[in-house]
Order: sequence, then C-alpha cells, then structure tokens
Amino acid sequence: MDIKHRMIVFDAADIEAESSFWATFLDGTVDRWSNRWHAIWVDGGWALGVQHAPDHVPPDWPDGTPQQIHLDFYFEGVEAHAAAHDRALTLGARLLKPADDAAAARGVQVYADPAGHPFCLCWVPR
Repeated sequence: MDIKHRMIVFDAADIEAESSFWATFLDGTVDRWSNRWHAIWVDGGWALGVQHAPDHVPPDWPDGTPQQIHLDFYFEGVEAHAAAHDRALTLGARLLKPADDAAAARGVQVYADPAGHPFCLCWVPR
C-alpha cells in the first residue's frame, strides 16, 4: 500500500491546550484545520494530530480509565483510499462511520480493527 502519512491522533476536550503543548514540546507548529481538528507539524512534516472530543475522559494509567489513542492513515486520492478500504475489510476490519461524501477530494472513514480499536482511513487531494 502507498500510505502517504502515518499520524498518531490524540483525542482531547481542550484541543487548544493539547495542540499547544505538543507543538511547543516538539518545537513544531499548530495547523488549525478546524475547531475539531489540529495537526502538529515538526520539521516540515506531520507529527501528531489532535481531535476535539468534548466527552474525553483522560486515562488514569495504569489501573483506572484505559488509555485512549487511535491511528490515522492518509492516502493520496479517492482511488487509493478505496483500495485501502477494501483491504481493511478483507482483513477483518469493520466500518464504523462512512464518509459524508465518499467522492469528495478530502475525507475520512472510521473503522475498527478485529479487537475493536478504532482507526481512520483518510484521503487528501493528489
């Protein structure tokens, strides 16, 4: 598969605080795509994502609320995403949330792996 970006995404109730922390800690910058999504750039490339999750409950490691994280995989173009979608389903993933518009130039679909862990297959314009 030709994955263009691999990104770890943190869910956070306070997206500004989370984004600012990681950008400052990593000597990067925050790209505020929307009030629900920020990307942290380091050395010209994506390093982390932060997604607004208003009901986020912070983990209480190691014995309390479980740790929470999900993975995003970015592809160039709808066709590459479609191939990844088919492969994920063939390997046992479940589609949890289809894209609002599967033909859009940019989009995301949410899946669960066989153990139920969520991940996103995203596509961006070429």
